Amino acid sequence: MVTRRRMLVGTLATTGAGLITGAGLLPALRTETARAADGPGAVALPAPFTVKMPQLPVLAPYSTQGGQDAYRVTVKEMTREIIPGIQTKVLTYDGHFPGPVIRARSGRQVTIRHRNNLDMPISPHLHGGNVTPENDGGPMDTVAPGSARTYTYPNQQPNATLWFHDHAHHMESEHVYRGLSGTYLLTDETERALPLPSGQYEIPIALRDARFDENGQLVYQMDDFRGRTTLLANGRPSPYLEVAARKYRFRLLNTSNLRFFRLRLADGGQIVQIGSDGGLLERPFTTDTIRLSPAERADVVIDFSRYPVGTKIVLQNLPGAGATEPGNVLRFDVVRTAPDPSSIPEVLRTLPPVDTLPKPAVERKIVLSMDEDGRVDARGFIDGLQWDPDRIDQTVAFGTSETWTVTNANQRIPHNFHMHLVQFRVLERNGVPAGPAEAGLKDTVELMAGETVKLHATFGTYRGTYVYHCHLLDHSAMGMMANFRVR
Repeated sequence: MVTRRRMLVGTLATTGAGLITGAGLLPALRTETARAADGPGAVALPAPFTVKMPQLPVLAPYSTQGGQDAYRVTVKEMTREIIPGIQTKVLTYDGHFPGPVIRARSGRQVTIRHRNNLDMPISPHLHGGNVTPENDGGPMDTVAPGSARTYTYPNQQPNATLWFHDHAHHMESEHVYRGLSGTYLLTDETERALPLPSGQYEIPIALRDARFDENGQLVYQMDDFRGRTTLLANGRPSPYLEVAARKYRFRLLNTSNLRFFRLRLADGGQIVQIGSDGGLLERPFTTDTIRLSPAERADVVIDFSRYPVGTKIVLQNLPGAGATEPGNVLRFDVVRTAPDPSSIPEVLRTLPPVDTLPKPAVERKIVLSMDEDGRVDARGFIDGLQWDPDRIDQTVAFGTSETWTVTNANQRIPHNFHMHLVQFRVLERNGVPAGPAEAGLKDTVELMAGETVKLHATFGTYRGTYVYHCHLLDHSAMGMMANFRVR
């Protein structure tokens, strides 16, 4: 079980950032052949952009009969090469680090039988999935060591970039840090009809941070934001990815426990965001920065045809105020030309305008907070209470819509907010209508210190008890979680 340790206070205020690595097309924060990873005694890492970024493996179902895709997954400890030449112990789904990709279709059921070969309980959770309580992977609804359980996902929801990860309470933080997360791409007819980049030109990228000891093993401490100075893209430190001079679609997922990403091309070049947590946006929008708090996803298109072959362009992680954090995420190396029949339509899907959403039956106010006075055993709270698995904090009438106004009451510590069961709409942030990145369906939203968001959700699919919590997983493990019951 994860030990509660003193929550990092001051440094978390400068979340997610990374030192800008220079200007132009060839920036790099460090150019030496090797560097210390995470302080004295840490293993030497390769120089940035000397390791190739791998593609995440796509799992194949063992059966497609009966109108469903059936998978078997074994959760086990393995050793995998993260740093070249070193075998690192990790926790895996079927031996993969990071976890694999499952491709699903709306309206077609998926079952996954998880066998737990660890010596600790697990609780697989499909993050963003609309599922029954017994298939949700609740914090206390665990799979014991040596046993197995089948989870059923009906996929009665639109296209979305979902993911799955462990949710066993007090262990979720360490389990996810050590590798128990994977990507779940749900598609539908609307998405498949669009001329977006596809096939080899659609690439899921799992982002996270890590800390290594002198033997190249992952170091886990519950409050170790500052120590995790190595950025991994698809499980490799600051790798490079060879691309053609054409459009690519990248499915970005932040699997970090605590780190916020602010992603930007080194030349400030355009990135077109086409989707977020709950799938495609109604309209694409052009930006130069993609913000991702832990568990958030962004679906983006980058057009490399604007760069000549031979260009090397870095994807950076920008620093927060006063921060000097790791900045090299990965480098795109434009190595060839290629035909490009893809395009980005002006309209991607239809969503109801927020002013036409169903009238809320209830308007709730939710307050996130945690101790930030430096005490050794910091606690997390929702509405002043730590999580009690037997307490129902909110009761929701089935079939109704509600608005939840969620506030981060802390002065320095950031949070975010994730609700199980539903995708919601962000109505306002700090009293202002949501920006384009939050205009679609969401299940996780960022809340910097003092911020407030107003959300609209409809609870019309399943009855039962679910959780809502901060998805900085250390915070939920410290008690920043609550229960709602739909009845």
